This record gives sequence, structure tokens and C-alpha cells, in this order.
Amino acid sequence: MVAVEAIGKKLEAATQGRIKLQTLPGGVLGGEKQVVWQTQVGAIQILRISLGLSGGLGGAGGPAGAQGQRVQHALRVADGDLQSSAEPLVAEADGDEMDFEASARLPDPRFRILDEKALALRLLSGTVERLATGFYWAEGPQWFGDGRYLLFSDIPNDRILRWDETTGAISDFRKPSHHANGLARDRQGRLLACEHGTRRVTRTEYDGRITVLADQYKGKRLNSPNDIVCPSDGSIWFTDPPFGILGWWEGEPATPELPHGVYRIDGQTGELSCLLDELQGSNGLAFSPDEQVLYVVESRHQPNRCVWAYDVAKNSAGVALKNKRVFVDANGPGAYDGIAVDVQGNVWCGFGSSGAAGADLDDLDGVRVYDREGRPLAHIALPERCANVCFGGAKHNRLFMAASHSLYALHVNTRGAV
Repeated sequence: MVAVEAIGKKLEAATQGRIKLQTLPGGVLGGEKQVVWQTQVGAIQILRISLGLSGGLGGAGGPAGAQGQRVQHALRVADGDLQSSAEPLVAEADGDEMDFEASARLPDPRFRILDEKALALRLLSGTVERLATGFYWAEGPQWFGDGRYLLFSDIPNDRILRWDETTGAISDFRKPSHHANGLARDRQGRLLACEHGTRRVTRTEYDGRITVLADQYKGKRLNSPNDIVCPSDGSIWFTDPPFGILGWWEGEPATPELPHGVYRIDGQTGELSCLLDELQGSNGLAFSPDEQVLYVVESRHQPNRCVWAYDVAKNSAGVALKNKRVFVDANGPGAYDGIAVDVQGNVWCGFGSSGAAGADLDDLDGVRVYDREGRPLAHIALPERCANVCFGGAKHNRLFMAASHSLYALHVNTRGAV
């Protein structure tokens, strides 16, 4: 962390005196409240000052002192006084961070109605917010209501980040994270993580120790566990495409030893079983509210990306997936990623382009919502492709969206299925 005196000098110099800060007793900063962006978090007004610096401050999103790095520092206005947030600096990705503004108009035009049934899901005063930005590839959001924080992955930066609901602060939760991707909680509230770098699924114990739950199947190494869920019977389900071993961006290059499977770890015995092995790019997965249906994204399906639905069959012989059918088909250049289900059975899908030439990103990037029959209900438009979503907040009615370089949120008129 950089001393607040140094921050004050850097801010004043970089803004050519537009922001004048002086050190106050206790080491906090005071001065003119001239900022380039601000938001409200409870009773605290968060002021973020974006600087294009040539180096020296460093930050969480890139190497310290990187040339041309854009650095963001959070200041707080409480009782009319400007104070340092006392949080580490957050480095921004190159580009103008001011390209996103929360909508002043209500209802938020970013919540696009595709079917009148979606009107019941929209809060008239709900607004898409950008909670943080500056990441390389944000993924795997998981809400921790007992601590009022959200964990999510920044895979290429090899870290799990923590967003604090009470302060709006972002900090490193785990670094290195072994290029963690999907995150979840088991039925005892412990963190589960899919790690690309180590090609394994882990559990974080209450004392911080790491327990390896799965790293191979029948003597062969897993590819790169991707997304993960934990239903009420305590079992753990995860997908295992090779995305983390295709290059140096999300892990390290390696030769896949197994198909792109969907696996289950038994909640009692810890036994690992493979329930699906025919998908290309198995990705996001989620259960229906009654846990009788499993939805799985096939993110390399041709000619279009799709989401499959399976009946979950349980008997004395074990668990099997039956009655495979298409739940939704992108029907064009769209692509599904991580998904979540609400209490009504609607499926909320991270959405974006498949990479096809000529794709209209303004039409695709965001979150696509479908009812339990697969009918499109709504689209939440974001300025970035959305990788994954989860429900959280005190009422479990806040949709968190990990979208490329940023973390977004939107209060909605439903709740996530537990």
C-alpha cells in the first residue's frame, strides 16, 4: 500500500492541481471534492479518481510501475470530510473507464424486455451498477452472505478478489490462486474452487488449509476444472473443459488427457464419477430449484452454442443424467458461459459473442434470461461480455455479473435458488 501522503502528491501533480489534497491528522487526506466519477454505497459516498500515470504507483490489476498504467484510487466522503479509503490502489485496464454510467432514467433501459413475463422480474427502480473494473478476465462470482462480501476470480491475473458490500472496497483474497475459475460454497459454507493451474478442485477449510477434492480420474489428470455447483445432498458437480491448458492466458499449455467431462464428487464418500463425456467445451452448470434438472452449457457446440437440460436420476445404483434435450440454442453468433437459476426456475445466462465475424456485440453482450421452458424473457445489456453470474445480497435478489474486465450488479424482482 502506498502512503497517503504520496498518493496526495501524485493526485495533485497528475491532475495539474485540479485536485488539491493535504494531509490531515491521522494520515488521512482532505481537500477539494473534485472528482471524475462517484457512486453511493450506503451512507458513504465513494469518489474514484482515475489517473493516467507513467508508473510508480502499481496496483492490483497489473505489474507495479507499468508504463501508461491507469490507476484508480477510492476516496470517501463521510460527514462532509474527504478521507482516504485506506484500501490498496486498483489498476485499471487501458482505455477510458468513464464509458459506463448508471442510468438516470427508470426503468433502466439496459434491462431489455423480450417477453412481457419479464416485467415481473424487473424492479422499476433497479439500476445496473458497475462495482469495480480493471480486471483481465473476471469469472466465478460467489456470494458470502455471512461476511457481506463477494468473491470472484481474475483468472489471467492469478487471483481471487473480494468485493466488500459494506465499503465497496476491492482487495485480493488469494494470490496466487492457481488461476482459479469457478467458485462455490459447500453445504458447510466452505469455499470450493476450480483451479486451472493445478488442474484440480479444492476446498478451503475453516482454518485456511487447502484440501484437494479431485485432480485426476482413473489415473489421468483432469483438464482444467471450470464451473462448480453444490446441491443439497452435499455432492459437488463440476465441468472440465481444456480452456486452462490451451495456452498461457488462463494457466499453462498441456495436452488434455480426458474428454470435456461433467463430474460429480459424492458428498459422503468423496468418490469421483464422470456423468457426461460427450460435450465439447462443457462450461456453466446449474440445477433447477427442485434439483431434478441439471442445465449444462456446451460452449463449443456447432453450429451454435447451446444449453442442455438433463433429468437427474437417483437410485440404489447411484446418480445418472437422462433425457438429454436442448434447453436453449443461441441460434446465431451468441455464446453462453456461466449460468444461475432463480426460485421460479428462470435461467440467467452470461452471454456474449461466439467470436463469429460480424457479430453485433451491442446486441449480445450481457445476460440473457430464459423461463423454465427455454423462452427468452429479457436481456441485460452490458458494455462487456458477461462470463458468469450469481445471486446474492441480503435478500438474495441482487444479480452479480462478472463481465470481462468489470464486476456489475443489478437488483431484480426475484431471488436466487439456493
